[in-house]
Amino acid sequence: MAKYYCILFDADNTLLNFDTAESKALAETLVNYGIEPDAETVQTYRTINEELWRQLEKGQIRREKLLNERFSRFLKAIDAAGDGAEMNRYYLEQLSTHPDLMNAEVLDVLRELSEVATLAVVSNGVHKVQTRRLAESGVSNFMEDVFISEKLGCEKPGARIFDAALRALGVENREHVLMVGDSLTSDIQGGANAGLDTCWFNPNHTENPGKVIPTYEIASLEELYPLVMEQDELANVGLKNRRHQC
Repeated sequence: MAKYYCILFDADNTLLNFDTAESKALAETLVNYGIEPDAETVQTYRTINEELWRQLEKGQIRREKLLNERFSRFLKAIDAAGDGAEMNRYYLEQLSTHPDLMNAEVLDVLRELSEVATLAVVSNGVHKVQTRRLAESGVSNFMEDVFISEKLGCEKPGARIFDAALRALGVENREHVLMVGDSLTSDIQGGANAGLDTCWFNPNHTENPGKVIPTYEIASLEELYPLVMEQDELANVGLKNRRHQC
């Protein structure tokens, strides 16, 4: 019997390899607009984009402003002419065509977990982009539903998006829900805000600064299955990595 009968997953850099997809889509976009996608230019865009997403997580800007302004700020930073909003639309279309998985084992892990728990995605991504990537990657085949902030009008780490997802899934007892994601500030803090146990997917063994403490930490999605099972079974297999909430 599973300890967690509902598992909520982040999408990007948890199930889907956003870094790879972004690199491809950004290079295609820059080339299309006559801009050389060298390392410095790419990093300029990423610095601007990441700062805007941090502001979104903190509630300092709205999603529309982020999407409308990131390429406009980028063009200004590299002193290039162009329509930032049009460039953003092209980029999102390219991004949607890259359904890269984090690794070859993702679908096997989801298949195994789907036999003991209800699975769903909770993502801050763009609805059109995420739904296509999740479908074409095969991830959607194992999901009861997909909850995307753009459509719901609320973002992680706010609790509202988790509340909406659990209502739609018919889940009332949050003790049996686990949130899995790679972002401490979005996924793990968001899960904690919603009263859920959390699992930080940390394949690169990044040091945790300590402001947000997950219930569990894993370096591979294959480690999830023993975590969702009963505590006595976890003790038997010796794979538990329990962290205390503070």
